Amino acid sequence: MAKITLDQVRHSYISNPSKAEDYALKQLDVEWSDGGAYALLGPSGCGKTTLLNVISGLLQPSEGRVLFDDRDVTDVPSDKRDIAQVFQFPVVYDTMSVYDNLAFPLRNRGVPEAQVKQRVREIAAMLDLEGVLGNRASGLTADGKQKISLGRGLVRSDVNVIMFDEPLTVIDPHLKWLLRSKLKELHQEVRATMIYVTHDQTEALTFADNVVVMHDGQVVQIGTPVELFEKPKHTFVGHFIGSPGMNLLPCTIDQGAASFHGHRFELAQPLQTPPGAGRLELGIRPEFMHFADDGLPVDIVKVDDVGRYRIVEVKHREQSIKLVSPESVPVPETNGYLAFDRSKTNVYADGWIIT
Repeated sequence: MAKITLDQVRHSYISNPSKAEDYALKQLDVEWSDGGAYALLGPSGCGKTTLLNVISGLLQPSEGRVLFDDRDVTDVPSDKRDIAQVFQFPVVYDTMSVYDNLAFPLRNRGVPEAQVKQRVREIAAMLDLEGVLGNRASGLTADGKQKISLGRGLVRSDVNVIMFDEPLTVIDPHLKWLLRSKLKELHQEVRATMIYVTHDQTEALTFADNVVVMHDGQVVQIGTPVELFEKPKHTFVGHFIGSPGMNLLPCTIDQGAASFHGHRFELAQPLQTPPGAGRLELGIRPEFMHFADDGLPVDIVKVDDVGRYRIVEVKHREQSIKLVSPESVPVPETNGYLAFDRSKTNVYADGWIIT
């Protein structure tokens, strides 16, 4: 296990990059703690796979350094970094038994057979594979084969990091939930540094202690699921995480408060417009608003009942706003007033939170 540090890392697939748009990875300064469970979250094309390949050594960054426990491994090849990687599609040896598949990484490194047997049985017990150890891998279902891939990633105890590259894509939705829960348990047992790459916010938020959110080649926020939800540092985080995503309303800053179409919203702390700021937006999640006797006047557009709560779409002038209302709270029929939780209301300048 190791602490992983990315020091001023940038990467471009162009030989002579000259502007920010030329970089698949813009400058990254990130530290992954030893033994931590991280999710790398973002949409397709945001740079997740490029970053993963830089950490694993499959790709050498154009600029910057990669450190394992403060040792510079930027020029160290992949096979010398002691990394285990589980890919999107199961990689198994169909002609081998389940036992031999799990034993392969250990035997390949000359581990004594008695230790191989002990470790394989430990991992098989963790993954509920004990009953099929003697079976050929070719006869297993997709989720069974992916369990083997997971097991091969976990079987070595000497790895610096275990990386999962969208490992549950091919899994049935119900089994996906079970395996995701199992991975969380496995991390608590083996305490290895784990990085889980996904575009699925549910997978990221349920697996990781800390989520690294990427957008357009850069890390826009690292935080716990609660931090990402309650205090998005970038409007992309507010939009990408949560359903519905965060409301963004054009605003100005007036005497420390946010002003939207002449309506003043007090904030947790008074703010000033940053020098050179362009677009200003007030950000508020649907969960942090409620109907009140006074506040922002709105017209009711649509009410969707989703069980324990309702998603209500309203409008102020032409601005659409969504809020989440508990099932027990009445919704006005045609119009009403919205009150915002000031402690959860943020203002963003050109996408970044003003603090």
